[in-house]
Amino acid sequence: MTDYETLTWTVDDDGVTTLTLNRPDALNSFTVTMARELEQFFRTDAMRDEVRAVVVTGAGRAFCAGMDLSAEGNVFGLDETLSPTPEDLRERLLEPEINDGVRDTGGKVTLAIHELPKPVIAAINGAAVGIGATMTLAMDLRLASTKARIGFVFGRLGIVPEAASSWFLPRIVGIQQALEWVYSADILTAEQAYAGRLVRSVHEPEDLLDAALELARSFVVNRSPVALGLAKQMLYRNGAVDHPIEAHRADSLAMFYTSIGDGQEGVAAFREKRDPEFTGRASELPEIY
Repeated sequence: MTDYETLTWTVDDDGVTTLTLNRPDALNSFTVTMARELEQFFRTDAMRDEVRAVVVTGAGRAFCAGMDLSAEGNVFGLDETLSPTPEDLRERLLEPEINDGVRDTGGKVTLAIHELPKPVIAAINGAAVGIGATMTLAMDLRLASTKARIGFVFGRLGIVPEAASSWFLPRIVGIQQALEWVYSADILTAEQAYAGRLVRSVHEPEDLLDAALELARSFVVNRSPVALGLAKQMLYRNGAVDHPIEAHRADSLAMFYTSIGDGQEGVAAFREKRDPEFTGRASELPEIY
């Protein structure tokens, strides 16, 4: 297991992984180091086959209180000597100058979360402000403690919603609610976030993590990692295509390859009235797009 400076993680016998943002003395505030480590975790460690699902929470009394604004220079880690253009971001995205000096660090994290072919659940145990809120939007479900406080506070700082949240947030809560929360830059209670459909459920603080872990476990025990990974891709991507024929093309390939893979074991287990023993790996998904 990789050791991190700002994160800790454990995996239980069912493959349910608890990833903890671990800067409790700083309310788990987000740094360039944390960004780099989160991206590495979701692109490497979380791709291990023994990891079946990930639950993300914070150490101490906060989830993530936003960007650590105490850093010297550009607190977002950006190169202020550059003058990037839209063409640079289209044509040179992965070149070091653009990748390291221009790209939004939070966005690199949320893209890594989004691309993980496994369930990811946020257990929001306290303050989740700025990037602390937007990073959870790339996770599949959000559970909140009654003590959670969530804020899209960018307008107060003179900056914009980042971490690809302008793509995620309207898809979760609708454009009207998304605009109201961004315009107001208010701090939401857990109940307000629930009413706005941002969070799935609200829990007492002592019950939150157990509820999130049990939910994750219900997703992966006796489930095919391949089927789950493909289903995640299909639901995110096909909901944004122009015509259902695009979904039909993808699900035709997904059905074909699962039917000759884990689907054979699933059908046999159903007929024989036993638990399935799936052997497919999320790290080896067939290409359907």
